[in-house]
Amino acid sequence: MSDSKSRPPQDRPWESDWAPDTTRAPGTRRLWLAGTLALATITACVTAITVMDRESGEPESRAAEPTTLSGSAPGGLISFATPSEDGTEKPGADRAEPSPTPSTGASSASPGPKPGKEAPKPPKTSATPSKQPKPPSTHGISIRSVNFPERYWRVRDGSVRLDQIGSGSEQREDATFQRVAGLADSSCYSFTTADGRYLRHRSFVLVANTNDGSSLFRKDATFCPHYWSASGTLTLESVNYPGRFLRHRDFQLRLDPYENSRLYQSDASFQLVAGLD
Repeated sequence: MSDSKSRPPQDRPWESDWAPDTTRAPGTRRLWLAGTLALATITACVTAITVMDRESGEPESRAAEPTTLSGSAPGGLISFATPSEDGTEKPGADRAEPSPTPSTGASSASPGPKPGKEAPKPPKTSATPSKQPKPPSTHGISIRSVNFPERYWRVRDGSVRLDQIGSGSEQREDATFQRVAGLADSSCYSFTTADGRYLRHRSFVLVANTNDGSSLFRKDATFCPHYWSASGTLTLESVNYPGRFLRHRDFQLRLDPYENSRLYQSDASFQLVAGLD
């Protein structure tokens, strides 16, 4: 049929020798377009998934992010974290580690006591209270120096000194005391003279005074013993000035801060023996 021939109405296709083309199903072109579009969409999705999987398998190189240091840097300083080999960030990894603090060797000398701090105390002894030697109490006691064993505590002109005691009864009486329970602490010692006075420190010098009943006097007249051996060697520490011990200096009994020296330990060591009177 000629292309210029007019198309008859669809309700009468048999007229004028014209008939519809039945070789193709209606809508075939649209189906082809839809299928092509669907195939292109699937291909794009598969390609995108393949690229994403490939990228996820490689180590990710991330830019360093600033982190704020709260406890290790003052004023909100900012440090950049350095990525580690496994891909995780370690905050503050770029900062240098602090150098170790130098320590003092065992052979270095021990520093002396600093002002405002409690003075060091002598090492603890192995003697237990039950094994501590007790001085004789029947006729009083005398207190002998360890590094000057021929000298004893003696009250002379109101103060206590280390003296050599002769055969005179007055000297021997001045060098004999009674040991009683501490006035400020019953587990410590106080010492009385033959005329009833107490040995107490005043301006850090050991003197003999009459008890005035004050709290200060009781503390000044109380000394806590530290035994060094079963032989009776001991040091006497002030109860109201911990870290200060009775020691002799120029044969004068004083209350001095503890020093880690052989001379101090010798000057502050005494023995309680039977009374000389």
